[in-house]
Amino acid sequence: MTLPDQKPLETPASAALLEKAERGERLNHAEITALYSLPLPDVAAVAHHLRLQRSAPDTATFLIDRNINYTNICNVGCNFCAFYRTPRQKDSYTLDYDAISAKITELEAVGGTRILMQGGVNPALGLEYYTGLLRHIKAHHPSIRIEAFSPEEVLFMEKTFGLSLDALLDTLIEAGLDGLPGAGGEILEDDVRAKAAPARIRSNDWFRILDAAQAKGLYTISTMVIGFGESFEQRASHLLKIRDQQDRALALYGNGFSGFAMWTLQTENTRLAGKAPGASAHEYLQQLAIARIALDNVPNIQASWPAQGFKVAQAALYYGASDLGSTMLEENVVSAAGNHHRHNATVRELVRIAHDAGFRPAIRNSRFQILEYPDVDIYLGTGANATLEEERAVGAG
Repeated sequence: MTLPDQKPLETPASAALLEKAERGERLNHAEITALYSLPLPDVAAVAHHLRLQRSAPDTATFLIDRNINYTNICNVGCNFCAFYRTPRQKDSYTLDYDAISAKITELEAVGGTRILMQGGVNPALGLEYYTGLLRHIKAHHPSIRIEAFSPEEVLFMEKTFGLSLDALLDTLIEAGLDGLPGAGGEILEDDVRAKAAPARIRSNDWFRILDAAQAKGLYTISTMVIGFGESFEQRASHLLKIRDQQDRALALYGNGFSGFAMWTLQTENTRLAGKAPGASAHEYLQQLAIARIALDNVPNIQASWPAQGFKVAQAALYYGASDLGSTMLEENVVSAAGNHHRHNATVRELVRIAHDAGFRPAIRNSRFQILEYPDVDIYLGTGANATLEEERAVGAG
């Protein structure tokens, strides 16, 4: 009998599984599930070995961007969301184009290249709001990539505006859309989704919409949120579904998920507080390492500092992650649910995290192409050497 605080014993079978994973061979559902029972240091060592093979081994990347939530009015009402409001609530809002443009101007001033723009499912908005917004941004901010509208929002548009999915995406692309976020993935097992958010988009629609976007060359990213009370088998199924879609998208379109991002459920200000277990830092790092092993066709694995904090995100660079996400000049959804104010990072902070972990910091674009290697001496210096960071104080204040 193994006591709870004992290190699991390594068996010949588990050693063989780790050796197979380290060789980069594809694991099946049972093998991925078995990884959860193995000592985390052993799994992490394999994940880090694969991370060094599948992405630039000496580099940790990040993006300068801004999250813009154009409305917080939503009729889906997910139990794990503290951000949404009904139209009658005093703090509900929908931003006009000028307010959104002002936010983008702030991003441009610090060298940002991408906005991640999402909102609630607001039934008061017509198609012309979305297309007009995209055209306004492209006209006034032509250098900024627009990755906007989660699969949940696209599903609402598809059902409401009388367009097929293909026609809807073509309309949004013509107006200026560059990509879709991967929000709404959570756990792509409908038993879990039905309990956490009965009205939430189902997994088949999530994949159907992202597949259509990939077919049209749009940017997409795969995501995962753990802590709903899902089983290890369900977590493994989630990873396999992403891997299968990536196989399909790369084979058919040559355009799949650019990366994989994962974080833990934040419940403090939500209806799931005290009902869903959430997930510890240990579970987060375990899941990240297993994702790096399982997702052999996704080159970029992203660490989550908004949900986990900087120290765990730094550790994640040795558990399979090669990317620190983004500066996120603004973030409202995760921080609202988690009741914290960890919604932005400076370039200096992300440079320091990468450098102190032993990696070369690199600023990338949303397709994970490196744009610049920041001068560490300038960013981490003091006095006169800090001038550049002051000029590009992303997230400061």
